[in-house]
Amino acid sequence: MGILEAIILGIVQGLTEFLPVSSSGHIELVKAIFGAEVKDSMTMTVVLHFATALSTCVIFRKDIIQIIKGLFQFKNNEEFRFSAKIVISMIPAAIIGLKYDDLIETFFEGQIMLVGFMLIVTGALLFVADRAKQTNKNLTFTNAFIIGIAQMIAILPGISRSGATISTSVLLGIDREKAARFSFLMVVPLIFGKIAKDLLDLIKEPAVADTVSYLPYILGFAFAFVTGLIACTWMIKLVKSSKLYYFSIYCFVVGIAAIIYTFL
Repeated sequence: MGILEAIILGIVQGLTEFLPVSSSGHIELVKAIFGAEVKDSMTMTVVLHFATALSTCVIFRKDIIQIIKGLFQFKNNEEFRFSAKIVISMIPAAIIGLKYDDLIETFFEGQIMLVGFMLIVTGALLFVADRAKQTNKNLTFTNAFIIGIAQMIAILPGISRSGATISTSVLLGIDREKAARFSFLMVVPLIFGKIAKDLLDLIKEPAVADTVSYLPYILGFAFAFVTGLIACTWMIKLVKSSKLYYFSIYCFVVGIAAIIYTFL
């Protein structure tokens, strides 16, 4: 994978991670356009997600500190309950990720047709959620688990993680601002867990690591992180204030274009 491709992938990841349009789907589309080698795809995808997860940590540093404090207080207060809900939301995706890691990797090997159809599914979900009645219900433990299932399904490239989790939250009647905050925070532990697993795999195969050029990954990470910092602040407000309908139309258009691309 070349330097230019890595930079563009980083920018695309930073811009699309915080909008309900599937950053993983867009990454796969960009890889297909540039012809990025399949063997590099999953590693670069994880690196870019790590970068935007880190930018999320910077933007939500106060919230994350509160979550960590709340988790170890072992008191039945708001901080502990919110931290527990984050942990509960991680369970479905963590189980599937650990058990079917090899299968999941095959979804990131140039499956553009899959990305196209999943973007259409994302568009449909956003379309339905946009018409849901807005209420101010609080996030419950049951809600957290259901949203976690939505995050698990969003492992598929083309299913927007933020789109799936925010839409599910809205359909459950949760306030959109609270839904966006929970959506962006719940993925951080999973990304760091995935990075830790990949690092352990890399240590077990040092010979493979020696043959890898790290410059594209470093540049991709840097551009995704910086772009994510800028985009996170702006796009979170956009998600809360804008209608999901517009993102739905966008996903339909890009999804159909991706399907047409596979035939060309």
